[in-house]
Amino acid sequence: MTFRKYLVILAVLLSGSTGDAFLSRGMSQIGPIDVHHLGHLLTALTNPWVLIGIACLLAFMASYMTALSFADLTYVLPATAFGYVNMVAIAHFWLGEHISLTRWAGVGLIVLGVGVVAGGPARTPDRPEEGEAASTAKEANACSPDASGERA
Repeated sequence: MTFRKYLVILAVLLSGSTGDAFLSRGMSQIGPIDVHHLGHLLTALTNPWVLIGIACLLAFMASYMTALSFADLTYVLPATAFGYVNMVAIAHFWLGEHISLTRWAGVGLIVLGVGVVAGGPARTPDRPEEGEAASTAKEANACSPDASGERA
């Protein structure tokens, strides 16, 4: 993978976890919202922390889609799981949340899992690329008989 592709993965990691943290901070200021008072969600959109969180999560979605354009889901999704490590650190140091030993152990397992997955290729080696798949399909159609029984 190129340096730019690593930057995209990094953007996925950082934008997702920071977006969640901003959203959490804003929603803690808003208070509980239940299904009978969904209008309060519109009120939440006036909170600057919520708006920053939404912007970060939109950046997450754009970078996630970009990552999926050049790497397999089985590579991107576990790699983004490292964002949980970032999220726990943000929750502890910025939001002041208490993180139990059990959760820290879970974070350690995530790090180990990401290490295992990161050792593999970003793309399935024998999977045809987009252009190759289209040309292979055209070649297959050219060789197969059509409805009249004649070859194209």
